[in-house]
Amino acid sequence: MPSRDPRIDAYIARSAEFARPILTHLRAVVHAGCPPVEETIKWGFPHFMYRGMLCSMAAFRQHVAFGFWKGRLLVEKGDNRGAEAMGDFGRITRLADLPPKRMLVAYIKKAMALNESGVARQPKKKAAPKPPVKLPADLAAALKRDTRARATFAGFSPSHRREYVQWITEAKREETRARRVQQAVEWLAEGKSRNWKYTNC
Repeated sequence: MPSRDPRIDAYIARSAEFARPILTHLRAVVHAGCPPVEETIKWGFPHFMYRGMLCSMAAFRQHVAFGFWKGRLLVEKGDNRGAEAMGDFGRITRLADLPPKRMLVAYIKKAMALNESGVARQPKKKAAPKPPVKLPADLAAALKRDTRARATFAGFSPSHRREYVQWITEAKREETRARRVQQAVEWLAEGKSRNWKYTNC
Protein backbone atom coordinates (compact mmCIF):
# COMPACT_ATOMS: atom_id res chain seq x y z
CA MET A 1 0.00 0.00 0.00
CA PRO A 2 1.35 3.45 -0.82
CA SER A 3 2.15 5.65 2.13
CA ARG A 4 -0.40 8.48 2.47
CA ASP A 5 0.13 11.26 4.96
CA PRO A 6 -3.06 12.53 6.66
CA ARG A 7 -1.47 15.98 6.83
CA ILE A 8 -1.77 16.15 3.05
CA ASP A 9 -5.48 15.32 3.28
CA ALA A 10 -5.77 18.24 5.70
CA TYR A 11 -3.68 20.49 3.45
CA ILE A 12 -5.95 19.79 0.47
CA ALA A 13 -9.11 20.24 2.57
CA ARG A 14 -8.09 23.71 3.73
CA SER A 15 -6.86 24.88 0.31
CA ALA A 16 -8.96 27.19 -1.86
CA GLU A 17 -11.92 25.52 -3.57
CA PHE A 18 -10.42 25.82 -7.08
CA ALA A 19 -7.19 24.16 -5.86
CA ARG A 20 -8.66 21.03 -4.29
CA PRO A 21 -9.39 19.08 -7.51
CA ILE A 22 -5.98 20.05 -8.92
CA LEU A 23 -4.13 18.89 -5.79
CA THR A 24 -6.19 15.69 -5.62
CA HIS A 25 -5.45 14.97 -9.30
CA LEU A 26 -1.71 15.63 -8.91
CA ARG A 27 -1.54 13.39 -5.85
CA ALA A 28 -3.29 10.56 -7.71
CA VAL A 29 -1.02 10.93 -10.74
CA VAL A 30 2.11 10.80 -8.58
CA HIS A 31 0.88 7.60 -6.90
CA ALA A 32 -0.04 6.12 -10.31
CA GLY A 33 3.40 6.91 -11.72
CA CYS A 34 5.34 5.86 -8.62
CA PRO A 35 3.40 3.27 -6.56
CA PRO A 36 6.05 3.05 -3.79
CA VAL A 37 6.06 6.84 -3.29
CA GLU A 38 5.85 8.19 0.25
CA GLU A 39 4.20 11.45 1.24
CA THR A 40 5.37 14.06 3.70
CA ILE A 41 5.17 17.76 4.47
CA LYS A 42 8.33 19.86 4.07
CA TRP A 43 8.53 23.64 4.25
CA GLY A 44 4.78 23.71 4.87
CA PHE A 45 3.59 21.99 1.68
CA PRO A 46 3.24 18.41 0.32
CA HIS A 47 6.29 16.55 -0.95
CA PHE A 48 6.52 13.11 -2.53
CA MET A 49 9.54 10.95 -1.69
CA TYR A 50 11.16 8.10 -3.58
CA ARG A 51 14.80 7.42 -2.72
CA GLY A 52 14.99 11.10 -1.84
CA MET A 53 12.83 14.00 -2.92
CA LEU A 54 10.84 13.35 -6.08
CA CYS A 55 8.34 16.19 -6.50
CA SER A 56 6.07 18.58 -4.63
CA MET A 57 2.86 20.57 -4.94
CA ALA A 58 1.63 23.73 -3.25
CA ALA A 59 -1.58 25.74 -3.19
CA PHE A 60 -1.58 29.52 -3.16
CA ARG A 61 -4.41 32.02 -3.09
CA GLN A 62 -4.94 32.03 -6.87
CA HIS A 63 -2.87 29.17 -8.27
CA VAL A 64 -1.30 25.79 -7.62
CA ALA A 65 2.35 24.91 -8.25
CA PHE A 66 3.81 21.51 -9.08
CA GLY A 67 7.41 20.63 -9.73
CA PHE A 68 10.15 18.04 -9.59
CA TRP A 69 13.12 18.23 -7.25
CA LYS A 70 15.38 17.62 -10.27
CA GLY A 71 13.12 19.40 -12.73
CA ARG A 72 15.95 21.14 -14.58
CA LEU A 73 17.25 17.73 -15.60
CA LEU A 74 14.01 16.25 -16.89
CA VAL A 75 11.27 18.76 -17.81
CA GLU A 76 11.41 19.67 -21.51
CA LYS A 77 11.95 23.36 -22.26
CA GLY A 78 8.61 23.57 -24.05
CA ASP A 79 6.79 22.29 -20.97
CA ASN A 80 8.84 24.17 -18.39
CA ARG A 81 7.08 27.32 -17.22
CA GLY A 82 9.07 27.62 -14.01
CA ALA A 83 9.79 31.29 -14.64
CA GLU A 84 6.08 32.06 -14.08
CA ALA A 85 5.82 30.54 -10.59
CA MET A 86 7.31 28.03 -8.18
CA GLY A 87 7.58 24.56 -9.71
CA ASP A 88 8.00 23.52 -13.33
CA PHE A 89 4.54 24.08 -14.80
CA GLY A 90 3.75 27.73 -14.08
CA ARG A 91 0.59 29.05 -12.45
CA ILE A 92 -1.93 26.19 -12.45
CA THR A 93 -5.47 27.51 -11.97
CA ARG A 94 -7.44 24.60 -13.48
CA LEU A 95 -6.83 21.00 -14.49
CA ALA A 96 -6.55 22.03 -18.15
CA ASP A 97 -3.37 23.99 -17.29
CA LEU A 98 -1.56 20.71 -16.55
CA PRO A 99 0.12 18.48 -19.13
CA PRO A 100 -1.83 15.27 -19.91
CA LYS A 101 -1.65 12.50 -17.31
CA ARG A 102 0.49 10.26 -19.53
CA MET A 103 3.08 13.04 -19.88
CA LEU A 104 3.15 13.69 -16.13
CA VAL A 105 3.53 9.97 -15.47
CA ALA A 106 6.43 9.86 -17.95
CA TYR A 107 8.12 12.71 -16.06
CA ILE A 108 7.55 10.90 -12.77
CA LYS A 109 9.20 7.76 -14.18
CA LYS A 110 12.18 9.85 -15.35
CA ALA A 111 12.42 11.50 -11.92
CA MET A 112 12.41 8.05 -10.29
CA ALA A 113 15.22 6.91 -12.61
CA LEU A 114 17.30 9.97 -11.71
CA ASN A 115 16.91 9.21 -8.00
CA GLU A 116 17.65 5.52 -8.52
CA SER A 117 20.88 6.33 -10.36
CA GLY A 118 21.96 8.86 -7.73
CA VAL A 119 22.13 11.84 -10.10
CA ALA A 120 22.62 15.05 -8.12
CA ARG A 121 20.18 17.93 -8.37
CA GLN A 122 21.31 20.73 -10.66
CA PRO A 123 21.84 23.86 -8.55
CA LYS A 124 19.95 27.04 -9.31
CA LYS A 125 21.81 29.86 -10.93
CA LYS A 126 22.43 32.53 -8.37
CA ALA A 127 20.12 35.46 -8.97
CA ALA A 128 21.28 39.01 -8.56
CA PRO A 129 20.54 40.27 -5.04
CA LYS A 130 17.22 42.06 -4.73
CA PRO A 131 17.24 45.69 -3.64
CA PRO A 132 16.35 46.44 -0.01
CA VAL A 133 12.63 46.56 0.75
CA LYS A 134 11.33 50.12 0.51
CA LEU A 135 8.60 50.65 3.09
CA PRO A 136 5.54 52.50 1.70
CA ALA A 137 4.53 55.57 3.71
CA ASP A 138 1.06 54.25 4.59
CA LEU A 139 2.42 50.95 5.92
CA ALA A 140 5.20 52.75 7.80
CA ALA A 141 2.64 55.03 9.47
CA ALA A 142 0.43 52.07 10.43
CA LEU A 143 3.38 50.14 11.87
CA LYS A 144 4.43 53.16 13.88
CA ARG A 145 1.09 52.98 15.71
CA ASP A 146 1.39 49.26 16.58
CA THR A 147 4.44 48.14 18.56
CA ARG A 148 3.86 44.39 18.15
CA ALA A 149 3.29 44.62 14.39
CA ARG A 150 6.38 46.82 14.00
CA ALA A 151 8.54 44.38 15.98
CA THR A 152 7.32 41.40 13.92
CA PHE A 153 7.95 43.22 10.64
CA ALA A 154 11.43 44.27 11.77
CA GLY A 155 12.25 40.68 12.76
CA PHE A 156 11.18 39.19 9.44
CA SER A 157 13.60 38.23 6.68
CA PRO A 158 13.75 40.59 3.67
CA SER A 159 11.68 38.12 1.62
CA HIS A 160 8.86 38.07 4.21
CA ARG A 161 8.88 41.88 4.41
CA ARG A 162 8.85 42.09 0.60
CA GLU A 163 5.76 39.83 0.44
CA TYR A 164 3.79 42.29 2.57
CA VAL A 165 5.07 45.35 0.71
CA GLN A 166 4.29 43.86 -2.72
CA TRP A 167 0.81 42.77 -1.63
CA ILE A 168 0.04 46.32 -0.51
CA THR A 169 1.63 48.18 -3.44
CA GLU A 170 -0.03 45.92 -6.03
CA ALA A 171 -3.51 47.03 -4.91
CA LYS A 172 -5.20 48.87 -7.77
CA ARG A 173 -7.70 50.87 -5.70
CA GLU A 174 -7.05 53.10 -2.70
CA GLU A 175 -9.77 51.35 -0.67
CA THR A 176 -8.19 47.96 -1.38
CA ARG A 177 -4.77 49.26 -0.41
CA ALA A 178 -6.11 50.72 2.85
CA ARG A 179 -7.78 47.38 3.68
CA ARG A 180 -4.56 45.52 2.98
CA VAL A 181 -2.54 47.85 5.20
CA GLN A 182 -5.04 47.28 8.03
CA GLN A 183 -5.02 43.50 7.49
CA ALA A 184 -1.21 43.45 7.32
CA VAL A 185 -0.91 45.21 10.68
CA GLU A 186 -3.42 42.78 12.25
CA TRP A 187 -1.52 39.75 10.97
CA LEU A 188 1.85 41.19 11.92
CA ALA A 189 0.60 41.94 15.44
CA GLU A 190 -0.22 38.22 15.67
CA GLY A 191 3.28 37.32 14.42
CA LYS A 192 2.03 36.03 11.06
CA SER A 193 3.80 36.11 7.73
CA ARG A 194 1.93 37.30 4.65
CA ASN A 195 1.24 33.72 3.48
CA TRP A 196 0.67 32.23 6.94
CA LYS A 197 -2.45 30.36 5.78
CA TYR A 198 -0.36 28.25 3.43
CA THR A 199 2.60 27.49 5.69
CA ASN A 200 0.85 26.05 8.77
CA CYS A 201 0.55 22.29 8.88
